[in-house]
Amino acid sequence: MISSTWLAGWHITDATPTFGLRNISWSKYTDIYYSFAVPTADTRTITLNGSDGSALPSFVEQAHAHGVNAHVSVGGWGGSIYFSSSVGSAENRTLFVKAITDFATKYSLDGINFDWEYPNDQGIGCNIVGANDTSNFLAFLQELRADPVGAKLTLSAATAITPFLDSTGSALTNVSAFVSVFDRLMLMNYDIWGSWSTAVGPNSPLNDSCAAPENQQGSAVSAVTAWHAAGVPLEKIVLGVASYGHSFSVNKTSAFVPGSTTQLAAYPTFNASDFPLGDSWDNAATVPDACGLLETNGGVYDFWSLIERGYLTAEGNFTSAYPSRYDSCSQTPYVYDEDNELMISFDNAESFAAKGNFIQQYGLAGFAMWEAGGDSNDILLDSIREATGFEDDC
Repeated sequence: MISSTWLAGWHITDATPTFGLRNISWSKYTDIYYSFAVPTADTRTITLNGSDGSALPSFVEQAHAHGVNAHVSVGGWGGSIYFSSSVGSAENRTLFVKAITDFATKYSLDGINFDWEYPNDQGIGCNIVGANDTSNFLAFLQELRADPVGAKLTLSAATAITPFLDSTGSALTNVSAFVSVFDRLMLMNYDIWGSWSTAVGPNSPLNDSCAAPENQQGSAVSAVTAWHAAGVPLEKIVLGVASYGHSFSVNKTSAFVPGSTTQLAAYPTFNASDFPLGDSWDNAATVPDACGLLETNGGVYDFWSLIERGYLTAEGNFTSAYPSRYDSCSQTPYVYDEDNELMISFDNAESFAAKGNFIQQYGLAGFAMWEAGGDSNDILLDSIREATGFEDDC
C-alpha cells in the first residue's frame, strides 16, 4: 500500500511559513515526490529552477535513511510548456530519455513522476500542444523503459480525472499500453471546482453521482471508474487528495438557504469578478505565471491556514464562530466568513477518512497528497492512513 505525498521544493526555503525536510513525518510515508523538475526548450536539459534544487540531494539522503522511496515529479501546472516538443520526434525522445536517466542517476532517485498537464490539451495557456502528444508520450515511455536505467526506475504519472486524450481530443477508451510502462497512475482528484466554475462546489469530491446533473463535474468515483474501464488495474491506481481548498466571494443572500441565517446553501453562486487572496502560500495576482502573464489571485487556503485564521479549531474541527456545513454526497466541508463574505470548500479529517475507506474498499494502490506542507500536525495524513489500513506506532 502506498502512502505518499508531493513535496513542493519552493516551500522549503522561500515560503512563509517554510516547510523543511525537518518537518516531514518520514515514518508515515512510503514514497515522496520532490516537485518540480521542469523540461526546457533544450530537450537535453531539465531544470530545478524555482524548486530549491540545492535541497534535493539532502532530500534523497534523508528519504533513503528513513526507508522512503525518493522520486522527482517532472512538469506541473507551470512546468509543462515543453513536454510536447520533448517527445515530439524520435530524435527528441532519445534526448529526453537521456536527460531523464542522467538526472535520475545524478540524484540517486528511485523514480520519476510525470506530471504533464496535459497531453493534447492546453493547461496554463502557453504550453506547446500537438495532436499526437499522447502517442508520442507512450513512445517516449517505451524507450525509457528499454533503457537500462529507466528499466529500474519506478515510473508514475499524475493525471487528470479522465484518461489521456487521443489525436481528436477525445478521452482514450483503451490505455492498456500505458499500463505496461507505468508502475502507477496518480489521479489528481482536486481543482474540480474553483474560480472557473459557475458555482461554489467541492474542490476534491469523493462522489458526485448523488448531486444534480449540473453539479456533476467529476469525482474520485468517476475518475477511478473511467481509468479502470480504460484498462488500468485498480491496484495500479493511486488517488490524489488535497490538503487545501478554494475560496469564493459569496454575498450573504446567496450563502444561506432562503429564510435561514445559519444553514449554508449548496452550490451557491459567487462573484466571478472578485478573486479573493488566499493564505500566505497563495498565488497573488501581482506575480507573473510561467507564461509571463498576471493571473488573478488563486484564492487557495491550505489546511493549516484554516486553523491559523480561526476558521477551524486547533484539532481541525468546525467552530461555532463561523457557519459551516458538511456535504455528505461529495464528502466535503464548507466554512463561511460572513464579515468578509468568503466561502471556502476544503477537505478535513472526515473527508480524508472517507477517501481512505474508498481506497481500501476498492483495492486501490494508495494515496498521494498535494502537498506535504498543507497539512497541520498530520491531522489529514493520520486520518487517511488509519482509514486506508496503515498501522502507526504513535
